[in-house]
Amino acid sequence: MAIKKYKPTSPGRRGMTGHSFEEITRQRPVKSLTERLHRRAGRNNQGRITVRHRGGGHRRRYRIIDFKRDKAGIPGRVASIEYDPNRSARIALISYVDGEKRYIIAPLDLQVGGMVMSGPEAEVRPGNALPIRNIPVGTMVHNIELHEGRGGQLVRAAGVSAQLLAKEGEYATVRMPSGEMRLIRQACMATIGQVGNTEHSNIKLGKAGRRRWLGWRPAVRGSAMDPNSHPHGGGEGRSPIGMPGPKTPWGKPALGKKTRHNKRTDRFIVRRRGKKRR
Repeated sequence: MAIKKYKPTSPGRRGMTGHSFEEITRQRPVKSLTERLHRRAGRNNQGRITVRHRGGGHRRRYRIIDFKRDKAGIPGRVASIEYDPNRSARIALISYVDGEKRYIIAPLDLQVGGMVMSGPEAEVRPGNALPIRNIPVGTMVHNIELHEGRGGQLVRAAGVSAQLLAKEGEYATVRMPSGEMRLIRQACMATIGQVGNTEHSNIKLGKAGRRRWLGWRPAVRGSAMDPNSHPHGGGEGRSPIGMPGPKTPWGKPALGKKTRHNKRTDRFIVRRRGKKRR
């Protein structure tokens, strides 16, 4: 998982880096485990843009990932490590002894030919999925469920991992990659190990076009707009924003304003994310 550097043959190539893909062992996905991915360009079911700066990009097919890991007690062999354009992590193709094939998120140090298994009887080693009550305290985990049977929803990006800190009663305390400490039911499943492709955050795209290939459209500064389009707009020449604190295009505070309002799950957060404590 090394990073390759490009020769500065053009201004866009200067400083550009990319993946070497040396861990990839299969070029095309299993067709039965893919499906068509509809482009929404940041729009909801009413056609209104709810996520800005999205659209275009290269055509993709979605790889169906087994986040539930519900084949308990059935061992599977790692057939290949593959690239997934829909996520930052790599995916692993698992061939189970009963003939079924599934994709999982590839953890660090998972090699082709290795064996993985899920369920309470599985060993504590990278790639195996167990209920949290069967995982020793201090273990690094990923692909964590929030509700039993729903499938992993937390800690799925490249290079991240969470740590199991304590168990008490029905709940376990887990430290998230953000530093947040959260209570999760011990009946929920989690996968052992750290997510692979740890160098993903060090990649430099190098040029604007490469970001367009990924489906991101340009983001324009508010100060470059007219006052009707953004609170920061208008004025003669370059001018300050002219207000106490930056605003969003809709006039709401843009920096430092807490946006989380979920009283139902506040009780599960032991310590919120923030600056690292010394």
